[in-house]
Amino acid sequence: MLDSALGPVCSVILITGAGGMFGGVLRASGIGDALSDSLAWIGLPIILAAYLIAVILRVAQGSATVALVTTAGLMAPAVLAGGFSPLEIAAITLASAAGSVFASHVNDSGFWLVGRLMGMDVKTTLKTWTVQQSLESVAGFGLTLLVFWIG
Repeated sequence: MLDSALGPVCSVILITGAGGMFGGVLRASGIGDALSDSLAWIGLPIILAAYLIAVILRVAQGSATVALVTTAGLMAPAVLAGGFSPLEIAAITLASAAGSVFASHVNDSGFWLVGRLMGMDVKTTLKTWTVQQSLESVAGFGLTLLVFWIG
């Protein structure tokens, strides 16, 4: 029983650790500072940038954890340089979290877990789980934007 339980748990631990390491590498590389400068030059609001970066990372590689941790590593220099209030920083963090759950699909282990546990085929899982995750992400970002503007 212990052997059969370790497989799924180990993959979660490995993915989480890899995401943290990847975020650390990105911070050490200085890409976060370059991104901060680019965002200032483009004029993109930091909360929107955090959401979009998390969405792109999530869709590209599948893991919400890796998308969130990597986005945090990339956005940290811009957030620190921005002089934001604690409430605004919380909203930026929540925007990253909302982006990290957007559009779960076939490269996400959660997609397969939900599909298999619910007895759904890929098409049905895409129609239900993926759409639900996308709606959750957009609604969460909308509420987060409201909090950011109020703060």
